[in-house]
Amino acid sequence: MHAQPSSPPQPPRAGRIGARAAILTGETHDLATAAEVGKILHEVRRASFEDHEIALPPLYYGTVDATPLWICLLHDTWRFGLPTEGLREFLPTLQAALGWMERSVAQSTDGLLRYLDDSGHGLSNQGWKDSGDAMRRADGSIAPAPIALLEAQGYAVEAARGAARLLEALGEGDPAGWRSWADALAGRVRDHFWVGSGEEAYLAMALDRDGRPVDGVGSNMGHVLETGLLTEEESARVVRRLMRPDLLTPFGVATLSADNPAYNPLGYHTGSVWTHDTAIALRGLVATGHRAEADIVIEALLRLAQAVDGRFPELTSGEPLGSTAVPYPASCRPQAWSAATAGVLMTAAVGLEVDVPGGVVRTDPSGVLPRQWRLQGVTVAGEELTLEGGPEPRS
Repeated sequence: MHAQPSSPPQPPRAGRIGARAAILTGETHDLATAAEVGKILHEVRRASFEDHEIALPPLYYGTVDATPLWICLLHDTWRFGLPTEGLREFLPTLQAALGWMERSVAQSTDGLLRYLDDSGHGLSNQGWKDSGDAMRRADGSIAPAPIALLEAQGYAVEAARGAARLLEALGEGDPAGWRSWADALAGRVRDHFWVGSGEEAYLAMALDRDGRPVDGVGSNMGHVLETGLLTEEESARVVRRLMRPDLLTPFGVATLSADNPAYNPLGYHTGSVWTHDTAIALRGLVATGHRAEADIVIEALLRLAQAVDGRFPELTSGEPLGSTAVPYPASCRPQAWSAATAGVLMTAAVGLEVDVPGGVVRTDPSGVLPRQWRLQGVTVAGEELTLEGGPEPRS
């Protein structure tokens, strides 16, 4: 890989992001908004939202994953060049978010992040799959809350380890303690989420209120590949399950296996294909070194892009009509997190890895790209780079 600066370095701007994060972090416990101290919000609307039994206020905190994901985002921002001293304005929010994770795990009976709608009119499911029928057992039945989502545990493990690096860089807190916390949580997931044995073993999408695996096969397991939750052998097992045809469709990874009795290719989270969901699995495939499988998923997303004129939809049907993606009614197109898939595709294609504090900027384009390639617009530490590949390695 050869990197060429195309503009003078500019320092990353973090003040506005830091101030906004502080404003949108819970300061008190509020049943109506699902706010808790240190919890990052779920969504903001111009007005209240009501639909049948759901009534959500304009500012709503009903999510189990936004808080660890915010910590992961802060760590990634630092890895891409936010100066270490620039982290200090985020430190109060980081400490509050870590406190929320620590309390939430300590208060649960099994040491896992769980969610439950205590208001009676909020979201019954509080991960990204937030429809009421999303959590399906292998027999198609709906699992009861409180739910411990697989991906939320993975995000928390990644967040704790990333926070340890941030605290270490700042000379604050207890980095070693957070690494131990992450290791212990990973161990609990390993003990309770695996279903089946041998080649048929896979990760359940969640545990239900009684601690039983929600053993429907779903896309959730793709979210933990990149988090550092799994061993190399466990990652390979997850990849094999993701790539089976009941999950991997011509246009991406389905939310629920086609073998599940509850499968519906136009079900919101019960068989449809979400663009960002597939993109997260793709990131995990690249991160764990499964290049051949990553290329297959890249081709699926490119096939989807071609079918929708380059405007990635929020979601689409889990089954094609001939070679065409069947639109999902009322699917947003474009949508921010689905549009971001274009960036994931390019970074996956060139195998881009950036860790400015660790002194790493490299690519591994060993997959679908030709030997001569160029990628523009990559910004690292405020400097825009052009990445080039060639017939011979260059540094």
